[in-house]
This record gives sequence, structure tokens and C-alpha cells, in this order.
Amino acid sequence: MKERFPSIVAFCLLIALVAGTWWAADYADRSLPVAPPARNTHEMDGWSRNFVMLRSDETGLPVNRLEGEYAMHFPDNDSYDITAPRAIGIQPGSPPTIGVSKTAVMDQNGNRIIMSGDAHIHRPADAERQALDVRSQQLTILPDEDVVFTDLPAQVTQGRSRMNGTGMRYNNKTRQLQVFSSSDVEIAGQDTARGSTRAQPTP
Repeated sequence: MKERFPSIVAFCLLIALVAGTWWAADYADRSLPVAPPARNTHEMDGWSRNFVMLRSDETGLPVNRLEGEYAMHFPDNDSYDITAPRAIGIQPGSPPTIGVSKTAVMDQNGNRIIMSGDAHIHRPADAERQALDVRSQQLTILPDEDVVFTDLPAQVTQGRSRMNGTGMRYNNKTRQLQVFSSSDVEIAGQDTARGSTRAQPTP
């Protein structure tokens, strides 16, 4: 019995050590505050003033430029809310376009810019075509496709010609304009003689 006593004592100490360790771990888990799960809410995590964003093509040439007075980033949908935005499209082979508005939201990894509040898209005149202006309270720009569209009432002006309609889509690559419901059209005679944007009323 005397020979087994040290072994019994060591065994009891081992059990006590295991039990003490388990109790200490359990106590620590219960006493330490557990971080709450991350909230998936629309909350700003960053901002910038007087910023400029450039996007380039696969060759490194800039094709789109977005600037503004103030921008806020929201991580839940990786979007930007922008004040006084100015979006410039300089796609190779297409006329440049300049878009301005009071505010804008850029999302979809920069593939969509929703211009809101006195939105205006301007395509400067060139040797073949007169300047083109599109105005609406909201215009959506797809920079990579070089397309702008709206479902709201819009006014399109080219030279002295003017078209008012509800719902519009303009493709700057093909120079094609689709108006879904036109209510007022004025086409100046001199504009028909020059190169003009092709308007396609859509039923």
C-alpha cells in the first residue's frame, strides 16, 4: 500500500489539475464579454473631400473619370454617395461625355452611377455632329458600356432640335437614342442636313 500511495496522490493531483483547468476556462468564457455579431447596416466607414477617381482599360489608358466635392463609402453594398459629382467618359472611339448632377450613387463595383437632381449629360460638338444634351431629374450611367438611360421624363437637345419624352436610353458608342414615350418633338431644318444622333421612338 505504501508503494502505491505516491501514485494515488499523483493521480489525484492530475485530476484536480484537469478539473481546475476546465473550471478556469469555463469561468473565463462566462465572465468575458462576447463581441456581438457584426451589424449589416448601411453605415459609412470612410469619406473623402474634393476627390478624383480614375478607371482605366486593360492597356492602362483612362476611360472614365469621376470627381466630386464629397464622397461617403458604405461597406454593406460597397457603394459611394457623392455630392456635386462630375462623371467624364473618354472611351476610345467614342465622343467624350460629361455628366453632372446634385448628388450621385456609384455602386456595382463602379459599373453604375445614378445621377440625381438636375442631372445633365453633355456630349460636345465635333466635326460631324452638333452638341447633344440630355436632362432629367435622374440619369443612370453605365460607364463601361458608354450608355445613359432613365425611366423618368427627360429632355434631349441637339443643335436647335429638341425632344421631350418619358424613358430614354442613349448609346454613345453607336450614337443611337431610344425614347420610349415622346410627347413633344421639334426638329430644326438645318439639323437634318448635318450629322445627327439617330432617334428611335420605342412603343
